[in-house]
Amino acid sequence: MKLIIASSLIAAAAAFAPAAQKASSTALFSYENELGVVAPTGFFDPLGLSAKIDQETFDAYRVSELKHGRICMLGVIGYVVQEVYRFPFEIAPGVKCADVPNG
Repeated sequence: MKLIIASSLIAAAAAFAPAAQKASSTALFSYENELGVVAPTGFFDPLGLSAKIDQETFDAYRVSELKHGRICMLGVIGYVVQEVYRFPFEIAPGVKCADVPNG
């Protein structure tokens, strides 16, 4: 009986023992000197997405950010053009673009 109690206590203690950690081979970089860092805020990453990434992943994130920003700018231009200019064709037979309200 004592053996069963002792072995269950050892097993319970082993369950909460810290696991062995392997060494990480990725080097962490400081992005404080990257292009786009401004003086008042510094490197702005409130969600910590660049906390444990390498330089190659950071560059891929930067390229994606620029690409998506450019697509959003084109979308805003599309909204402005639709407010200012009406296309001269018909959407359906008898329904001109000028007849359709904005919004």
